[in-house]
Amino acid sequence: MHIGVPKEIKVHEYRVGLTPTSVAELTARGHRVSVETGAGGGIDFSDDDYRRVGAEIVATPQAVFETAEMIVKVKEPQLHECGWLRPGQTLFTYLHLAADKPQAEALMASGATCIAYETVTDARGGLPLLRPMSEVAGRMSVQVGAHYLEKEQGGRGILLGGVPGVAPGRVAIFGGGVSGVNAAEMAVGLRADVTVYDISTARLAEIDAMFQGRVKTVFSSRAAIAAALESAHVVIGAVLIPGAAAPKLVTRDMLALMKRGSVLVDIAIDQGGCFETSHATTHEDPVYTVDGIIHYCVANMPGAVARTSTFALNNATLPFVLKLAEGVDAAMAADPHLARGLNVAGGAIRHSAVAEALDLPFVA
Repeated sequence: MHIGVPKEIKVHEYRVGLTPTSVAELTARGHRVSVETGAGGGIDFSDDDYRRVGAEIVATPQAVFETAEMIVKVKEPQLHECGWLRPGQTLFTYLHLAADKPQAEALMASGATCIAYETVTDARGGLPLLRPMSEVAGRMSVQVGAHYLEKEQGGRGILLGGVPGVAPGRVAIFGGGVSGVNAAEMAVGLRADVTVYDISTARLAEIDAMFQGRVKTVFSSRAAIAAALESAHVVIGAVLIPGAAAPKLVTRDMLALMKRGSVLVDIAIDQGGCFETSHATTHEDPVYTVDGIIHYCVANMPGAVARTSTFALNNATLPFVLKLAEGVDAAMAADPHLARGLNVAGGAIRHSAVAEALDLPFVA
């Protein structure tokens, strides 16, 4: 198969769909790989690094899209990139369509087969291609929360870990999944006062055992969320419903419960965000303030640590890329978990949760 890797063009996105190591695995199996010039430059991979493992370097993104049978990216295609896709071509990347109807409609119009990393599953019901970026985003969320609590950033002026004689800052984490647990690990490491909220009592029990009492756990009810907002200095939204839009856990009116200069970090922003006042931001302009509350809602958080993120993502995606390169239809027929990644094909939405979120017809 001919596989294409274009340069990512989202604002301050430095990751790349395939590392030279991954390309080497593909070319060793006889596949052809075209990489746009400079695609790996953001994380110090040169064109020569790709040439040494058998890749062809092409001058423009159009050249990648025009010739490749499968496009491998990191972030969702921008609308003009969707226009370069065609019937019979496969796109393998993060899509997050539930919060992006224009992209969904553009992909439908392209006629391409679009497989989303974030809805591929595994035998345990997990999301193996979302997991590495959820780990990164969860860990980063505490870093950025601590940073924006600083007074010169407009925050309340609180050190998350406190000091002897002064209580630590309080961190509330909504969602006990992969990103939530990774956020809790970092917050505990900073000696913050940490509470995780979730609607699964079984998951709360697991987290309680995992942290051996260093993290408090609370069943997530409306009353519990309101109490969390009143006391927390950093609130991390880490709720995920695979393929669907994130639920709005915090309304605009509820911001009045929070202390001025507190920080909301919305990890769920790719799926529309779990705070009513959230809207996607970029690394170039990452925060804004509503009613005295700082909002960090960067839609590609892991892009800030692009080298770590790219290696982590390739570790997870490469086995699936290798399967798809041997034949897309056969790969999905043989692996029902990979087939769950199918979001768009033949001009139709092929994932039920995406269709429901967008109020578009679902085709099985």
